[in-house]
Amino acid sequence: MAARYAFGNSLKELRFLFCQTGDGSAAVRAFVQKSYPLMKKQNPHTPILIREALDTPPRVFARYEFGKEKQESLAGLSDKEIETKVSALIKGTA
Repeated sequence: MAARYAFGNSLKELRFLFCQTGDGSAAVRAFVQKSYPLMKKQNPHTPILIREALDTPPRVFARYEFGKEKQESLAGLSDKEIETKVSALIKGTA
């Protein structure tokens, strides 16, 4: 579990977007609340941004070196599926 959220050197930013009140974002809110402290502890110098906006579909973005960016939709996913998608983005395999 300790190395699960260790970011590689190429990851420059991780950004979560979701609705602060919508039912469709509930799993993402719970995931961020549970996982953020560990992610930040293991990666203190990498920005992890959390953006909440009304009626925003849940998504996660990863920005890498040279301006490359990938995004994944998190709509309708379980906690485990969200973890899998975020882990793939962190590793750059998504």
